[in-house]
Amino acid sequence: MPDSNDHFMDWLRDAHAMEEQAEQMLTAMSARIETYPEVKQRLDQHIEETRNQASLIAQCIQRRGGDTSTVKDMTGKAMAMMHSFTAAMSSDEIIKGSLVSYAFEHFEIATYKSLIVAAEVAGDTETQRVCQAILVEEEAMANWLADNMPILVKRFLQHADTPGLSEKR
Repeated sequence: MPDSNDHFMDWLRDAHAMEEQAEQMLTAMSARIETYPEVKQRLDQHIEETRNQASLIAQCIQRRGGDTSTVKDMTGKAMAMMHSFTAAMSSDEIIKGSLVSYAFEHFEIATYKSLIVAAEVAGDTETQRVCQAILVEEEAMANWLADNMPILVKRFLQHADTPGLSEKR
């Protein structure tokens, strides 16, 4: 039967897979953006943060004597690819992508809040510090998306009503 350390390590592996999924999803979205350079710029910044977050979580796992889960990482990447494919087919890709990103950021926020508590219980102050730093980045991205969603929606709808403008991406 798994003990608290087993659960903690499993949650860290889940977080690593989540970051791998986020990187794949954000990279695909960024590559298709054409009309919204400020969104692309912020996504590209968050992609770099996400790569660093995955690396930091992998280091926490290794420091605790474990390794990342190839199965979980691959499953997360496959889910991201499926999302990217379906989003690319929608006529309002930029809006749907922003909504999914906003929801995903909140999933990440909840994950890191839980990991902070788990690290505290385990007495792992380094992992706790890492998760707190990552949490700040995730909250910043979620706040940016929330602050920019009204602007993005208005611009998208204006483009939709202007013949010849590409509003999708």
